[in-house]
Amino acid sequence: MQALLGVLYHSIGGFASGSFYMPYNKVKGWAWESYWIIGGLFSWLIVPPVAAYLTVPGFAEIIAASSRQILYFTFLMGLLWGVGGLSYGLGVRYLGMSLGNSVVLGFCAAFGAIIPSIYYNINPTEGKISFTDMMGSTGGQLVLLGVFVCLAGIAISGKAGMMKESELSEEEQKKSVPEFSLVKGLIIAVLSGVLSSFFNFGIEAGKPLANAAVAAGFNPLYQNNVTFVVILWGGLTTNFIWTTILSIKNRSYRDFVNRSSPIAKNVLFSALAGTTWFLQFFFYGMGESKLGNGASSWILHMSTIILTANMWGIYRKEWKGVALKTKWTIAVGITVILLSVVIVGVGNSM
Repeated sequence: MQALLGVLYHSIGGFASGSFYMPYNKVKGWAWESYWIIGGLFSWLIVPPVAAYLTVPGFAEIIAASSRQILYFTFLMGLLWGVGGLSYGLGVRYLGMSLGNSVVLGFCAAFGAIIPSIYYNINPTEGKISFTDMMGSTGGQLVLLGVFVCLAGIAISGKAGMMKESELSEEEQKKSVPEFSLVKGLIIAVLSGVLSSFFNFGIEAGKPLANAAVAAGFNPLYQNNVTFVVILWGGLTTNFIWTTILSIKNRSYRDFVNRSSPIAKNVLFSALAGTTWFLQFFFYGMGESKLGNGASSWILHMSTIILTANMWGIYRKEWKGVALKTKWTIAVGITVILLSVVIVGVGNSM
């Protein structure tokens, strides 16, 4: 029953993550950095402490009593993840829901399985598996195989993107993805996929915070909400700095007083997107409390997001007008990426 609940929570979180960008498509007349930071203020600054207060009322005391080292590394992981989250939005912006999410999350799942072991190879830690240990085991070799399968799936998906680009006119491409740019989008998506995996490391670094919440008598189901507050401070820092630079450079800060745009609606849709973004973490934390922060949790989360994002891609007709061969190519690419996620999961569980 606990495992079933874990699967349910992860599925809800994955659906929220795969859907969060949809409200941004309703924003009119604003620059990307304007609606991104409004959404970010909700997802990283406003909603997390509210959720923590409602579920772990003593979260502030737990954070205040924690060691600086724990807070530093948890924040640092959030800072690095913030770069991935920032570029994630750009990847979807340039590639669309379907291709963008598949490439980003494929890399995220693959590198999320390898980077920790490389870290522990450099900094040996008792109870943690190093890259050398991983490569000497069947499970570790499966993880590496999964990474190569993932790269193959991404290459196939990229090929589908190039076929789409050659088949459709620029005007047709921009009907579903207004700022479609294959090369720029793929470069950003690769960067995002690697750095987005650091959120999982943030959960691990902040585990003492979650343990303290349980020790204080709070419901273990919501223990990770304390950790999320600190991780998301890091994400806010990265995104706030970059969007501020863009706002000054592009003078897009004037969007917030430009009465020719629907300011109230734009804020509403941005807030909805940001809140939906946070819900992925809220339910991920609940699922992780049932299954553990390992292969099962990460793989379920990634798989559900990829599937959800591609359903939205179909809904938005991002592949409308392309040849049947192109549609089959992207379908094969997505299937291979999902297969790689499963292989990585099986390898991690071993």
